[in-house]
Amino acid sequence: MSAPASNARFERGSAWLNSLVQSQAIATAGTALFRNHQAATGARLETPPRHDAARDFDFLFGRWRVHNERLRERLAGSNDWQHFDAIAECRPILGGTGNIDEFVTDEFEPTVFHGMTLRLFDRTTQRWSIWWASNRSGRLDPPVVGAFADGTGRFDGDDVHAGRPVRVRFLWTAAGPDRARWEQAFSADGGASWETNWRMHFTRLATDDPQGDTR
Repeated sequence: MSAPASNARFERGSAWLNSLVQSQAIATAGTALFRNHQAATGARLETPPRHDAARDFDFLFGRWRVHNERLRERLAGSNDWQHFDAIAECRPILGGTGNIDEFVTDEFEPTVFHGMTLRLFDRTTQRWSIWWASNRSGRLDPPVVGAFADGTGRFDGDDVHAGRPVRVRFLWTAAGPDRARWEQAFSADGGASWETNWRMHFTRLATDDPQGDTR
């Protein structure tokens, strides 16, 4: 047999063996044959790391320009949207088990508006709780609670709007490293129907951009 033919046959055999090992790794991991193969070839199976849901908001760390679409009147059949920009900055707290951000805009008179979000991750339930506060109220609103699935975070809770009990829903999505989207919706019928009343479109700011100062 010629050397080129031998090499081709060897390469085909190696490719087949590697495919077989990968496809049957779990079933054969405990056998002597597989252990001998590992010892002879130095091959190692790598177990994919378990997803850490406490890092689901890591995409939000940093500074952002935020374009807002905010319904002026909620649960009133209105279609009058207010458009304005803001600056936001998010950072981790508690060693990564939570995070906090600040949202600043001069859209709301008579003073600069400061909003703040606090997010905490419960490792027992694997769920996030999210609270919102502003310099207008000086208190934390009731939290929404939830988790991410298939790239979208959904968080629900109860609150009161204009004297009416409402369900509140936050939706979070990340569109790559430099884009993100948040929206808020209210339901006055226990979740049977929803009215979206606020959308935020996030675009990441460069670290040296002076417009990213939220002080």
